[in-house]
Amino acid sequence: MIIQATHHLLPLKEVTSMDRPVGTTKIVILYGDISQQDTEAVVNPTNSALGSNNPVDVALKRAGGLDFLKECRYHVVRHGGCAVGEAVVTGAGKLAATYVIHAVGPNWTGGQRHEEKLLRQTYWNILLRAEELGVTSLSIPAIGGGTPGVPAGLEAKTALTAMRDFMLKERKIKEIRFVLLSKYDALEYEQVWEKLSYTGHEKLLEEYLYA
Repeated sequence: MIIQATHHLLPLKEVTSMDRPVGTTKIVILYGDISQQDTEAVVNPTNSALGSNNPVDVALKRAGGLDFLKECRYHVVRHGGCAVGEAVVTGAGKLAATYVIHAVGPNWTGGQRHEEKLLRQTYWNILLRAEELGVTSLSIPAIGGGTPGVPAGLEAKTALTAMRDFMLKERKIKEIRFVLLSKYDALEYEQVWEKLSYTGHEKLLEEYLYA
């Protein structure tokens, strides 16, 4: 069952849409406003300057307040932003989360420029940053949702398989929420997740192990 995340923080049992874990990690799929999630870290799909027009980016900046916006700008000045396929960390300002993991996914050009591989790399780096931070809970939106965005089915497959493969090893993360903008997207994720098998993927692909 998919339900909508409201603008109020809900008890976990009210937002859980499925109880099929990966190892000891609970996987949750919902739709709504990611800026209202109470996980230790949330993910911001953005551009290299950590300031895009993506609706998730805009919502997080609005909810995070001026201190969050200043920290994003300071990070760019000091470190030079974030490359496509990579993920960087800042504080979260007024958000309920402690950290924001900023991630830059590829622009969709019909799959002619290795977008799927870059997108998987982006999700992998998000999870690496979360593991390095030691957080136990994480909220992730669709990363390739630009204009034009990665097709919903491909986005869901890439996100969920990257997550599943990453979590096959023992990890600190105990809950991952995929927070989508629409019920359609959430249903797409749920359908893809139901089709995925956990067997036969114990060996991770070294080409995706980017730091």
